[in-house]
Amino acid sequence: MADKVQKIIEEVENLSVVELSELVKSLEEKFGVTAAAPAVAAASAAPAGGDAAEPAEEQVAFTVVLNNAGANKISVIKALREINSSLGLKEAKDLTEKVPANVLEGVNKATAQEAMKKLTDAGATAELK
Repeated sequence: MADKVQKIIEEVENLSVVELSELVKSLEEKFGVTAAAPAVAAASAAPAGGDAAEPAEEQVAFTVVLNNAGANKISVIKALREINSSLGLKEAKDLTEKVPANVLEGVNKATAQEAMKKLTDAGATAELK
């Protein structure tokens, strides 16, 4: 089994950045998972390694930006902790006070829209970049 895995790794090493991005996207769709970190790496490297026509393609990685926490900060803090479970209470509170703040970076469109909806439902003002 190790030989099989090693062969796959060697094949992945030989892929271009564009091909790697397509592979990640295909794997995400096939298995219903999100590979946020590899998507960020592929998206940030694609313009440098690709041709000039590529940046006109559909955006793959999105950033959710909190612009204003609104009047009900407690609800926004709870929403932030739902969106990013690694945030502690203090970190989530700090995000609401230091706006504009990036809540999520390098996520797919569906995840970004879901996070933005949670924030706006909590009374915050947010945007996608």
